[in-house]
Amino acid sequence: MNLHDLSPVAGSNPKAWRKGRGVGTGNGKTGGRGHKGQKARSGGGVRIGFEGGQMPLARRLPKRGFNNIFAKKLEAINLASLNKFEDGATVNVCDLLEKGILSKCENGVKVLGNGNLTKKLTVRANAFSASAKEKIEAAGGKAEVI
Repeated sequence: MNLHDLSPVAGSNPKAWRKGRGVGTGNGKTGGRGHKGQKARSGGGVRIGFEGGQMPLARRLPKRGFNNIFAKKLEAINLASLNKFEDGATVNVCDLLEKGILSKCENGVKVLGNGNLTKKLTVRANAFSASAKEKIEAAGGKAEVI
């Protein structure tokens, strides 16, 4: 394949309609904008969130606390679900996805201490709760932070 062989998929690049080119085109005169009004004018329209002078929803709702937009949300798993692995295994994110314990993992995993661990495992995760770390080490395993 060469650069001159490349072309867009059929139907993905529709021709733009030429506005205001006569009544026979179906887009003549008002060019699909209707008659008068703010949206018919050149440069007309309103900004995102504008509700015609009514107090916008974003300003009507109460705001509390702090939302960190840069926070990386970790997937949470419980200790009880780690019993699916064989004794002495090393568990990481890929293994959890393979076994079906996690369906997706974008930013990492946090192991929580719900349930009991009966096997000696080396668990590699981004974070551990204090109780999870305790229980893993009590079972003879290791909790390694990636």
